[in-house]
Amino acid sequence: MARIGARQILNLVVDPGSFRSWDGPPLRSAQVDTVPGYAESLERAEEKSGVDESVITGEGTLEGRRVVIIACEFDFLAGSIGIAAAERIVAAIERATAEELPILASPTSGGTRMQEGTIAFLQMVKISAAVSGHKSAGLPYLVYLRHPTTGGVFASWGSLGHVSVAEPGALIGFLGPRVYEALYDTPFPEGVQVSENLARRGMIDGVLPPEGVRDLTARALQVLCQDPPAENEPGPHTEHTPAGAEPDAEEPERADAWDSITRSRRPDRPGAADFLDRVAPNRVPLSGTGQGEDSGALMLSLARFRGQSAVVLAQDRDAETEENPLGPSALRTARRGMRIAAEIGVPLVLLIDTQGAALSREAEEGGLAGEIARSLADLVTLPTPTVSVILGQGTGGGALALLPADRVLCARHGWLAPLPPEGASAILYHETDRAAEVARSQGVTSADLYDAGIVDVVVPEEPDAADEPDAFCDRMADAVATALVEVRRRPPERRYAERMSRYRDLGVPLE
Repeated sequence: MARIGARQILNLVVDPGSFRSWDGPPLRSAQVDTVPGYAESLERAEEKSGVDESVITGEGTLEGRRVVIIACEFDFLAGSIGIAAAERIVAAIERATAEELPILASPTSGGTRMQEGTIAFLQMVKISAAVSGHKSAGLPYLVYLRHPTTGGVFASWGSLGHVSVAEPGALIGFLGPRVYEALYDTPFPEGVQVSENLARRGMIDGVLPPEGVRDLTARALQVLCQDPPAENEPGPHTEHTPAGAEPDAEEPERADAWDSITRSRRPDRPGAADFLDRVAPNRVPLSGTGQGEDSGALMLSLARFRGQSAVVLAQDRDAETEENPLGPSALRTARRGMRIAAEIGVPLVLLIDTQGAALSREAEEGGLAGEIARSLADLVTLPTPTVSVILGQGTGGGALALLPADRVLCARHGWLAPLPPEGASAILYHETDRAAEVARSQGVTSADLYDAGIVDVVVPEEPDAADEPDAFCDRMADAVATALVEVRRRPPERRYAERMSRYRDLGVPLE
């Protein structure tokens, strides 16, 4: 396939005429003079590629925003990284960190430069350390992988993005297929080291042609840089004031528990995907854990609610089936979202709508209980603001894992219970026929949760979200945006202390 050069990717991403190079003359290592033919190879590479090293760096603007670009040039010794290229990359990352600028890295490389041996191999350590420092400073680091990206580059700065996408059909992998075949005298299995396969497996967030990188980068940075609302971005609709939003609000209207449960299971009820399609159509979807897992039962994305930025975790009722339940990998995806929110300091929004976590041998052996525990621990101690939303069914540990937050919203017919009522009935009465009776006794409804201090706001359904999907989604988006503004205004120390106190005192009678 045709390769996209470094300058081509620059021209596709930044505003016309805005790019300024940060590169000085490349540092030349001792190997240039000691390795036979290396100096000549460098000269030929410069003549062939039109650049003086395998990486170019600098800054440009993207829709007026300053953005740092680090791009490999494959025509320069297969984009290989030696001491000079590594120094250029690290210097650019360190400068971007000091100037508090986001980075878009676009590698295409065969990996470490063989002419420089082990010392070149070790350059990946300092590049990874620089990326880690940039992310620790709360700054975005985005990656666009071009064909091909292999070896130490993919195993270091090519795999550390908050958002990582790749060119269609690109060869992306750790061990290059030519090396594999030479070592093992057999071809590498087809279809493995291809960007589309990595996206399916949750290794990268998607596949995107070069022409789409500018738009994706702009949308991602709107969220990760927490831009203020644009003039044409709708704000909360003041006519939709959720019950319970103010201290003197009337008590939320009480719904029968079994009626709410029945309504929450309607197939035409708007789920998380419907909600996000309606209120955040320009969101940036992310895929899986980044470690080879993507169950599909939990959606991770970057989105804006009425101009308020958030990392979003959403249980997808349409994708959750017996064949594809909410299992350990879904919770590992959730924890990836929590890490992104914590690193960047962007609020986290969690949408709950699940019939329950997986009940299977695979889930048990995959560490489901431990993942629920780690999700709870990570979420309740997360340093960034959090808003949780019970959209519909809130069953068991799968729902609990996304619940603890600074502000918890609940649809009127949303509910939360340790088991589906049929399961609770089976435990208590050895039959499922008394599910409605059990549900009514367990305090599962939105009004019950509000009374118990578990829920802060009950968002009305008039009378059922399934009968007014657009109006309900708009109403919920208003409530989420309002909650985000409220929790972001609190000083971090106070917000954290209030969250810990909230769950420490839950269920304890007031003196």
